[in-house]
Amino acid sequence: MTVIVRDIRPGVRADLEGFAEARRRALPHLLVTPESLLHDLDRSRPDAHVRLLVAERDGEIIGTAQTGLALDSPEPGQGYLDVYVAPDRTGHGAGSLLVRTGEDHLATSGATQVFSWVLDKPEHRAFAERHGYTASRTGHFLRLDLAHGTLPPLPPVPPGVTLCTGADFADDPRPMFELDAEATADEPGDIGAEITDYPAWVEETWRHPLLNHALTSVVLVDGAPAAFSAANTDGRGRYSSAMTGTRRAHRGKGLAKLAKTDSLHRARAAGCVEAITGNDAGNGPMLAINTWFGYRICATEVRHGRALG
Repeated sequence: MTVIVRDIRPGVRADLEGFAEARRRALPHLLVTPESLLHDLDRSRPDAHVRLLVAERDGEIIGTAQTGLALDSPEPGQGYLDVYVAPDRTGHGAGSLLVRTGEDHLATSGATQVFSWVLDKPEHRAFAERHGYTASRTGHFLRLDLAHGTLPPLPPVPPGVTLCTGADFADDPRPMFELDAEATADEPGDIGAEITDYPAWVEETWRHPLLNHALTSVVLVDGAPAAFSAANTDGRGRYSSAMTGTRRAHRGKGLAKLAKTDSLHRARAAGCVEAITGNDAGNGPMLAINTWFGYRICATEVRHGRALG
């Protein structure tokens, strides 16, 4: 049986569901739905050259790849290529074919460097090394049992501080854009990010189908957003922290912890049973906060990269 690689067909529901299911089997700690995939394709900027690829064997989608250019990077030519094959469908050449197809696409799209997340397992790291990739930074997935675990109580809210949700910014999300941009700029990573395009942010991030505005907690200091914890949900009882951050002028005051505590309590009250988050291994403060909540590492990925051309 021959493995073929092709683009996902946005108008075919079976493609969207097949991609989502194959991705969940390979990486169960990442939230993905058919709606989120369709959004990523429809709302991405043309110059990002986003493609969603599937590897198909005997009519079954057994592997997936997401690839494109990182337009928010201040350094041009930075591409990404994340390849995952269902764990019980490896050994048929799907991964190599996805890598080759993705790299060819990035090279013709102007990428000079490609980065890829690789599961921290010997067979996955060996696969990346065989294809010329070199390991760099490490990131962890962490899990918290919301159904049976014990959440810490909401800490006292300091004077001048109030809590609200992302839904309170439905009419004007620009303050959230400004907060997200400042927090994201200081996130550690191989590909830097500078969020400057407000209309693109609204379409790609604020209106993303996974983003749950009601469970996204925002900390206001004297009426202005100072910290937040963005919440993603997939309709399956799973909650994921999309981003937690604080404006530079308010860091070191426990506001990120306050936002995340409030968001987790909201999530459990809304019926979420599992919480997932991700941490760069070098982000000690956020890792300490998540450990304090009761999160435990459930998987690790290592960023790999190589030059193109």
